[in-house]
Amino acid sequence: MSVYDYKVKTRDGKDFDLSSLKGKVLLIVNTATGCGFTPQYEGLEKLYEKYNSKGLEILDFPCDQFGHQAPGSDDEIHSFCTSKYDTKFDQFSKIEVNGDGENFLYTFLKAKQPNEEVYGVKNKMAMKAIEKISTTCKKPGDIKWNFTKFLVDKEGNVVKRYDPTFNPLDMEKDIVKLLDGSIGGR
Repeated sequence: MSVYDYKVKTRDGKDFDLSSLKGKVLLIVNTATGCGFTPQYEGLEKLYEKYNSKGLEILDFPCDQFGHQAPGSDDEIHSFCTSKYDTKFDQFSKIEVNGDGENFLYTFLKAKQPNEEVYGVKNKMAMKAIEKISTTCKKPGDIKWNFTKFLVDKEGNVVKRYDPTFNPLDMEKDIVKLLDGSIGGR
């Protein structure tokens, strides 16, 4: 199986078949508009603007499971992101990423990349604090907080998972390698 075997809901409630993105590099992110990591939208948008024409797609899945930091409707969240960060990448309907109601795509992503590596002392300290307050992270592999990022190659393989503290701009070299075809999920 690959991410191409899944359908998700657009923010207007329509089915979106991820197989329509075959041949693209995907960056899949669970987000929130009221989170300390929300400014990462700026870096995500910079990556999108620089690499979308070369085959990068960013899939934004708002999630209200972590501190109720995405309380608005899909339209309110979209309006915030486009007005504050001028985002142009696809934003999908709000989902759950952990627990009984978790989206099937996230069950798949977590199974393929159950752990993220945390870089730097400051980020490790932040993640330790997050783990203590994350009430929906109950089993190994669960998403710990907003802005966990998954990188997917052109064949639909999940090749890397980045923790919420990881700056999107620091993913650039991994994205370029996948766009150039020099690394893959094998």
